[in-house]
Amino acid sequence: MQKCRDCGGLTFIPQLVCSHCFSGSLEWVRGSGRGNVYSYTVVWRPQTPAFEAPYVVAIVDLQDGYQILTNIVDCDPSEVHIGMPVEVDFRPASEEIVLPFFRPMAL
Repeated sequence: MQKCRDCGGLTFIPQLVCSHCFSGSLEWVRGSGRGNVYSYTVVWRPQTPAFEAPYVVAIVDLQDGYQILTNIVDCDPSEVHIGMPVEVDFRPASEEIVLPFFRPMAL
């Protein structure tokens, strides 16, 4: 995520200016990578054959103060629930792209 050097505000999705004070003084910082499932749906009929159904699309509330649209992995779709603690799991989508997925947090 981006952090403003002027006001300390966190910005996600990446922007050219701070979403709090409109300063252009942003830097990249590492987030906690932890959060909770805010909302989700199970997809049973994928849009393309590239996706193997069923899979879970979720909005995750991150401890850092923002939400992210993602997939829940390493978990049976029937086990996903609102409030479930999750942690980031970066996975390569290609040689150039790595995406943040989330898996159940080991308690």
